[in-house]
Amino acid sequence: MIEHWYRLIDIVLPFGWAHYTFMKNALLAVILVAPVFAVLGTMVISSRMVFFTEVLGHSALAGIAIGVLCGFSDPSWSMLGMAVFLAVLVNVIKSTTRASMDTVLGVFMAFMVALGVAILSRQGGFAKYTKYLIGDILTVTPGEIVGISVIFILVLTYWYAVGNALVLSSVNGALARSRGIRTFLVETSFTLLLAVVVMMSIRLVGILIINSLLVLPAAASRNVTRSLRAYTAVAAGISLVCGVAGLVASYFWDTATGATIVLFAVACYVVSVGGKVLAGRGSARE
Repeated sequence: MIEHWYRLIDIVLPFGWAHYTFMKNALLAVILVAPVFAVLGTMVISSRMVFFTEVLGHSALAGIAIGVLCGFSDPSWSMLGMAVFLAVLVNVIKSTTRASMDTVLGVFMAFMVALGVAILSRQGGFAKYTKYLIGDILTVTPGEIVGISVIFILVLTYWYAVGNALVLSSVNGALARSRGIRTFLVETSFTLLLAVVVMMSIRLVGILIINSLLVLPAAASRNVTRSLRAYTAVAAGISLVCGVAGLVASYFWDTATGATIVLFAVACYVVSVGGKVLAGRGSARE
């Protein structure tokens, strides 16, 4: 299958940068990841979980540290385990206590970042883990693309099956429960899916900016759309355009790909805010 993709790129994109195998792999990864981030990002914003995704990304440090202590050569599984544990724990606390979630999440974030840095920095060894902070989508392998494809299908299937219940739960939990929706299970399933996607993407885009890639396209879309369907579709379009533009720009500018994609996403958000302000002034004059 990957060979067919290579041939297609050679035909459709007869540019110098597209001749390199690592760029073809990165482009396919961006095309698959961008819609996933957009769909999840719309619900992250609607459910007011932006800070949670920030904490989720930073929990990767603790997951890596636990993997190192356990002697794992690849800390991906320990990172995933930490994220799943955090996702379930947060939903349990959310449903059983009236404490401010920002406060609870802040405590978790402080603990996990400190724990991860303390363990990984022993004997000056933190430098070899900085790749997880920045990420490098240009090193994505065909095997990892298969994994990303599975996530792509999983997220779209989940959105089709649970999307409406999730939207209603985020808007009005009491109404959702009155209609027979198990809001705890729905919200927990979403946070688990979010945890899996974030941890699977850390190596590609980095801990420091993964939250931005989730939030910015959805935030920009929210400024210019009025319906849920348009909100999701425009977010996916913005995410895809910024992803491809950032990938190509990073090749020519010799910059970190993830950070470059975020810069394009920020530009889109600024434009959307400007458009919203101008539209508001036009409506006021009428």
